[in-house]
Amino acid sequence: MSDRTGTLDEALERLHTTGPERNGWLSNHAPMAVEALVRHGQAATVHRWLDHYADRLEESPPPTRTLTAADAAGALGDPARITDWTLFFGRELEARPWREVLAEWWPRLLPGIAAGATHPVIRTGHAVRTLLESGEAGTTAPRLAELAHALGYWAARHQPLPALAPLAAAPSAAAALDAVPLVPEQDGGIRERLAQLTAFPVWGTAPDPDTAQERLVELVTAATHRYATHGHGEPVMLVHAATAPNAVLRALPALPRELWAPSLAAAWAAAAAVTAAYGPAEAMACAPVSLAPEEVFARAAAHGDDHTIKFTDTALDVGGPLALAAAVRSIELNPPFL
Repeated sequence: MSDRTGTLDEALERLHTTGPERNGWLSNHAPMAVEALVRHGQAATVHRWLDHYADRLEESPPPTRTLTAADAAGALGDPARITDWTLFFGRELEARPWREVLAEWWPRLLPGIAAGATHPVIRTGHAVRTLLESGEAGTTAPRLAELAHALGYWAARHQPLPALAPLAAAPSAAAALDAVPLVPEQDGGIRERLAQLTAFPVWGTAPDPDTAQERLVELVTAATHRYATHGHGEPVMLVHAATAPNAVLRALPALPRELWAPSLAAAWAAAAAVTAAYGPAEAMACAPVSLAPEEVFARAAAHGDDHTIKFTDTALDVGGPLALAAAVRSIELNPPFL
């Protein structure tokens, strides 16, 4: 990422004094939102947006004890050790190249992609995109620290999905999402909803890395388009059906190619899980829009909602009229923040 204003690093430094959650479970979306704002030419709005977001931030929890590679497996999925994990990854990233650390830990963390309602993998995707676009010369301490915070959050909230039975194979990502059975009880939080999952359509396998990447693009596209007609079911949570697999897609170029196929499978599981947990029974028509991408993002930035900003960022990655219509739909459905 070329950010000549220095705003992104300033914002990240400001945010790294805070924890990844508030009220014991709700995610801190600010690092992801400010990365998207800066990337899409809205750097001038970032510090004002953070001022408004400040009451949603909490200090980082105190560390409990030093985490080492030898005892890391036993601490996986322990949210009480969020700060221990962040400090662990900070040390790892100081000692080794960030791609090496990511390649080692990605397959360990991937089975827990549902962690924290998929926010940790999304935060990781934003951090990796920034590092990839920065290049070696632009790899600053705040950007490496952001990857440590993202991976630490993922490790602490690591949450595998329940065992799932295979349903009939679907011919496309869109058809697979259409065929996902909705959970029977949709009154609880995401943990209660995910516990009800029993089966998904067969999709999300690939014979080679290139096919895995192509199908991941297809999945992100299908989930983004689906929001246009199904986002009303739960406008905030359903954005993650698109933003979680897009986070995985953003990370692929930094990963060994042998990890691309399992990354696709995990991304499909995440998108299907969110769809099952929050999808509505019926679709609604979505009006087309005739707006330029930069105008759509400017509307999302003015709207200010963190999920809307991140979803619009993904919709611009997808591109095309239906993705832009889905982004506008998210602006209409989600309550404004600013």
